[in-house]
Amino acid sequence: MNAATPPLLRSRFRHFERLRVRWVEVDLQQIVFNGHYLMYFDTAIAGYWRALALPYHESMAALGGDLYVRKATLEYEGSARYDELLDVGIRCERIGNSSMLLQAAVFRGEQRLVHGELVYVFAEPASQTSRPVPKALRELLEGFEAGQAMVEVRSGSWATLGGDARAIRDAVFVQEQGVPAALEQDSADGSALHVVAFNRLGRALGTARLVTVAPGVAKLGRMAVLASVRGAGIGRPLLMALVEAARERGDREVMLHAQSSAVGFYLRADFAPQGAPFEEAGIAHQAMTLRLR
Repeated sequence: MNAATPPLLRSRFRHFERLRVRWVEVDLQQIVFNGHYLMYFDTAIAGYWRALALPYHESMAALGGDLYVRKATLEYEGSARYDELLDVGIRCERIGNSSMLLQAAVFRGEQRLVHGELVYVFAEPASQTSRPVPKALRELLEGFEAGQAMVEVRSGSWATLGGDARAIRDAVFVQEQGVPAALEQDSADGSALHVVAFNRLGRALGTARLVTVAPGVAKLGRMAVLASVRGAGIGRPLLMALVEAARERGDREVMLHAQSSAVGFYLRADFAPQGAPFEEAGIAHQAMTLRLR
């Protein structure tokens, strides 16, 4: 290692992808087969793009290119075994004119087992001719590694945000979950406070709304995040923006109907279950509330 190069410690990574070693990944030596670590890196890089709030294919198309692996190197220091939990770290170390260097490392706890580097080249897809890394992508990568926020939450009326909110809700509720469009759309949109999360390329990724249902009581609903970036922490700022808006206008309580798969998300935000689960639009739900004062 060059004396000027900092050691590749766990603390140098902002993004980790947690993986569990599967039976199929272990060889006759009862350790993970060496070639699978590149697959681990690739899986973690997909998570890295989600952490940057970038739906990969749509973002690359908007940037006018794509990323191609030019070089991959690995160094093996230890061995992972069946059923162990591993954390795979990814970080952008350097961006050149048309290339970028990503560092990757596999950790078992604090112990580094494997580390490596992947060189990607930004290129025009049809000819695979290299192009300069777009300024927007360069700034986004540098911003993430510097700890900057990857999404901006905007609040407003249906007139200002309805186009973006409707596209997200249609993709999630109607197309993905099979909710009839007639049930998803209602007259409350016109009077509701809406929030939409945008990534740093200006793409809308998530939305939610707040409706007054009684004096001092607001109902939070239509929370939706596009599948390609789900799990990247986009729902939390949407939720907090609406809770804070309710608090600022003097509401005493925020209620919601959480899909059963999202109950844990709302519990972590201090919402409490109320009553028994029920079915709404063919999906299991749980009523939950948050007291504001």
